[in-house]
Amino acid sequence: MSIAKRQAHDQDMVNPTDTTTPDRSRPLRRSGEDRMLAGVAAGIADWFGVDVTAVRVAFVVLAVLGGAGIPLYLAAWLLIPEEGAELSVAEELLHRTRLH
Repeated sequence: MSIAKRQAHDQDMVNPTDTTTPDRSRPLRRSGEDRMLAGVAAGIADWFGVDVTAVRVAFVVLAVLGGAGIPLYLAAWLLIPEEGAELSVAEELLHRTRLH
């Protein structure tokens, strides 16, 4: 490929109107729609602006290589609120035990 064609190709690959950058101005939430278990991977993928499959694979790899994926997933499930909810599961449990 000639230099001019390569430069034109590289220029075509850059899209200045690309809106796939993560929007971290909104809070991290577990997904209510694209979930397989608790929506943790989908929520994290949405917040970081990456493919949900990559996050799911990362959790599986961490689970297989040392077992860290399972406790991390469970911690995220407890600490990250679901879409439409104000409190996480852990916060709800704390509020429930304080009221009794």
